[in-house]
This record gives sequence, C-alpha cells and structure tokens, in this order.
Amino acid sequence: MFPVVVSPMHHQTLLPNGLRVVSAELPHAASVAVGIWVGVGGRHEPAALGGISHFIEHLLFKGTRRRTAGMISEAVEGVGGYLNAFTDEEHTCFYARAHATRFPVLLDVLLDMFLESRLDPVEIDKERTVILDELAMYRDQPADLVHDVLNAVQFPGDPLGRPVIGTRATLRRLGRADFTRYLRTHYVSGATVIAVAGNLRHEEVVRRVRRFSRHFRTGVRPQIPPARPPRGKPAVKLLSKANEQTNFGLGVRAASRHDPRRHALRLLNVILGENMSSRLFQVVREEHGLTYNIQSSLTTWEDTGDIVVSAGLDTAELERTLRLIVGEMNRLREHAPSKAEVRRARDYVLGQFDLSLESTEHHMMWLGEQWVNLGSLTPPEEIRRRISAVTPGEIRSAARDFLAPHLRSLALVSPRKHDRGLLDIVAA
Repeated sequence: MFPVVVSPMHHQTLLPNGLRVVSAELPHAASVAVGIWVGVGGRHEPAALGGISHFIEHLLFKGTRRRTAGMISEAVEGVGGYLNAFTDEEHTCFYARAHATRFPVLLDVLLDMFLESRLDPVEIDKERTVILDELAMYRDQPADLVHDVLNAVQFPGDPLGRPVIGTRATLRRLGRADFTRYLRTHYVSGATVIAVAGNLRHEEVVRRVRRFSRHFRTGVRPQIPPARPPRGKPAVKLLSKANEQTNFGLGVRAASRHDPRRHALRLLNVILGENMSSRLFQVVREEHGLTYNIQSSLTTWEDTGDIVVSAGLDTAELERTLRLIVGEMNRLREHAPSKAEVRRARDYVLGQFDLSLESTEHHMMWLGEQWVNLGSLTPPEEIRRRISAVTPGEIRSAARDFLAPHLRSLALVSPRKHDRGLLDIVAA
C-alpha cells in the first residue's frame, strides 16, 4: 500500500482491496479535479442489457441515503464547483472540479454517489423517460446518428456496433434488479481508479480515500469480449431521412491502444483530417468548397480501433466529395508524407498534449484514462519521445495497413433513396 512515484508529479497507490488511487501533484494550480473511473462500459453489456452502464451513470446522480438529487448538485455547486459524468465503450467516469481547498467535499459527494445510491424505483422510471428523450434527440441529429449507423456496419454483431445509450427496447426492459445485480458484479474495487489532479499531495488523497475503501464491493475488473475481426470487404449502409443535407461517416478499422503502430496512426490522422491544416480540410473545404466542415478522428480500444472521416454536405456533392477523400487515403498509402508535413503534425500533437495538461480537469482525465485502460502510466516525456520518433515511412506503412479499400465502411443519413455507385467509390 506504499505510494509509487511514476514521475516527479505522478503517484499511484494500490489499496489492499484492489482500489487504485492515482494523482498528479500540480502546486501551481488553484483547482483540483477528482474522477472516479470504473472500467465498465458498453462493450461489457450483453445485448439484452444494452445501455445499462449509461443508465447507471444517470441513476447515481438521483439520490443516496444521505443526499437527495438536489443536495448532490448543491453540495458541489454551492462551493463554486461543478460535477458531471460520461459513459463510453470501455469505461465510465464520474468527476468534479473546484478550488483545491474543496477537495474533501468533492471526494465525499462523488463517493457517496458511487457507493450509496438508493436506486429509487420512482427515480428509475423518471430517468428512463429522460434517457429515452436523450435517445430521441440523438436520432434527430444526423451528425450524431450517422456514427451509430457506421458502428453497426463496421462492427456487425459486436457490442461496439451497438449504441452506448442502448435502444428503446432495452431501456424499457431494464429494472431495479438489473441495476443492483450489475453494480454488484461490475462496479467493484478492482475495476475502479480514483484519479486526482491539482494542488494537493498524494498522501492526503490516499488518506481521505482510505476512509471509504471498506465500503467498496471487492472483485476484479470484468473482461471485455474480444472484438470480431473486420469483415474483409468494403460496405455501405444508407439510412434514408428527409434531411436538408447528407451526413456521412467513412470509417476504417484500425489499431488498438496497445499496437506499436498507434503513434504513427496518431500523426496519420492529423495529416489526413484532424485539423484545419489537414489534407482533407484543405482539399475538400478550401479548394473545392464542398462542405462547411470535414474532419477525421482516431479512436483506440483494448483490441481494435477505427479512423472515421465525417462531414455534412449538399447531397448532390456526395460522390465528388467521397472521390476526393478516397484519393487522399490512397495518396497516403502510396507516398510517404514529407518531413515538413510530419513535423507540423508532430508539433500539433505535442502542443495539444502539453496544453491539455495545464488544465486540472484534462490532466485528471488523461491520468484516469491511462490507468483504467492500461493499468499503468506512460510519463509525458516518454509519450513525447515516442511521437517524435515516428518517421514518414512509418506513417505510410500504417496507411497501407489501415486505409486499405477492404477495411472501409461508409454510412449515410441522407435524403437519397439508393446507394448505387457508392460502393465502387469506397472500394477504389
């Protein structure tokens, strides 16, 4: 139970029950950010329980034995702070931020929510309606909906292909017994990391967390079912809706967070479409004026990942835009980027990383995500070294591996009534 110094400012302590406490000591900061990370998300859920992790995220704000829902928010907001939570495919996080002197309040409120939620049946039914409204809101936003359509195409029959929020059918079925059982078996000490970043010492964090540790359910982190392999051929899925625009997502299956090619993929994604200097933004937006915004994003999970290019545009310009995107993907596969382009991408990634670590909230997010996903922390200087070591040839090699036509999937939410000709463009 002795603290381990991971880097001069980063420390971690593993308590006897398997609960891990990690911190970043930032003496220059006025605030502190606290996060309770549990390694459970949409990928852990059987199809019949789809959306249960996100539903639980909502329910933990609805009252405990000591606090009503109003008292939870008032306790944090009343000292000038805020709290929130999110759920994704592989973990859930409950977090709060306030002045560093308010750390005891933040920790007490978050752990009260996490450990002592009442799961009142009346509140469950009310929150069910709220989440169904949230689901309807997403389905009314084609820029969001197209990502659900794409996930279903890229990961057919896999939990990654289902929406984290669940479906109307699963949300209506979930009851209190499902929540209590799922909390008992999944939200356990071995799956939980408490991450703190701000102006306080690691020993103080551990001392206060230890007071609550006996209330945690003991157990090991649930295993994630392995992702199904790529389908091995390109695919297109069209959802016809009477929208003004066509929204699309063009995705490729990519590397996991453990794959040594992930650093080259990080720079590849910046070069391809992550920012305004990227090839896609310059070609599709600036040269041809085909869309207001186009971007690409890289996501890595435990055993797979993806790169997704997305945009909304005039339906008449769809084929032309897709040909330009596929052309840029193929150009990256055929020719290594210049040293100057790689240098700009590298400096962008490192600059964004350094800027994010200035914020206690973003620092806590990075810290918690590292520990809950990797079980360790790669010090910032090592991350910088690995990014800086990526060569143009490694980026081209990653492009050849992951931007290949047989790995591409296209999803559309569009007023179009057919997808004729689109598969040929995607497979070019």
